Amino acid sequence: MSITYRGERFSGYNKPKRTPGKSKKFAVLAKKGEKIKLIRFGDPNMTIKKNNPARRKSFRARHKCDTNKPDKLTARYWSCKNW
Repeated sequence: MSITYRGERFSGYNKPKRTPGKSKKFAVLAKKGEKIKLIRFGDPNMTIKKNNPARRKSFRARHKCDTNKPDKLTARYWSCKNW
C-alpha cells in the first residue's frame, strides 16, 4: 500500500523515509486519528552516531525525550523515536 501526498510517495502512515535533496533528512506522513500531517526532521548535513552511548544520552536529554512524551504530530517525537 503506497500513499501519494503532495507529490511524494510514502509506504504508509507513520513510516519515516529518507528524503535526499530536500531541506531535511527524513520525512514521515504522520496520522493521529483523523489528522494527517507531513513532518520533516533531521539535518541532512550531520551524521548521527546513535551507537555511541554518550551521544545517545546527550541527544535524548537535550530533546527531553524521556521526561514528557511529545505528540506524534511533531518532529521531536520522530527524532526521539529514531534515537
